[in-house]
Amino acid sequence: MGGDPPVGRTHCKPMKLYVDAGRAPNPRRVRIFLAEKGVSLPIEAVDLGTQAHKTPAFRAINPLARLPALMLDDGTVIAESIAICRYVEALHPAPPLFGQGALEQAMVEMWQRRVEFHLLAVVSHVFRHLHPAMAPLEVPQVAAWGEANMPRALEFLALLDAELGRRPYVAGERFSVADITAVVAVDFMKPAKLTVPDALANVRRWHAEVSARPSVTKER
Repeated sequence: MGGDPPVGRTHCKPMKLYVDAGRAPNPRRVRIFLAEKGVSLPIEAVDLGTQAHKTPAFRAINPLARLPALMLDDGTVIAESIAICRYVEALHPAPPLFGQGALEQAMVEMWQRRVEFHLLAVVSHVFRHLHPAMAPLEVPQVAAWGEANMPRALEFLALLDAELGRRPYVAGERFSVADITAVVAVDFMKPAKLTVPDALANVRRWHAEVSARPSVTKER
């Protein structure tokens, strides 16, 4: 039969997931997703601190020099966190982390994109442009851009707090990939020196519950 080979099946060479050697947010999203699915993949760590992701060897895998990247058995490379997650979801549909049915899938897609663009990306700008350790990687660092994004992150959290007052999870009644992106973004606020305001009780309730999930606890 045609179709994609199942995860873990060997053809030309073993499947491999390239991630960072620490806890960068995008590789962590994929790690949590895999843990929720109960899927294990061979891992190769790429040291961002030594800029191993910018070497010719890794650029041959992903020309954009970004992590994560999933190399399949036949040498095909899937980059971008959500693309990797969608591939795994197609092979392992349970539990359905991208939703089931037209409406739920659309809501998960909407909130996943909103959280990715308006929270994770914004917090990343703060971290990359204001944290001293990022100076060798973010050239040039633009402090004014980092500072400009600080209130944007808090504004979106206030919006999300109102939404979480009406439902248990970011996109609806059950945990989804939108929650994975959101919890990674909120956790990434700490190294970016941002905090969730005490007044956002719904975000704090949601964060405590999601952080207690084994997949999130395991991939800290």
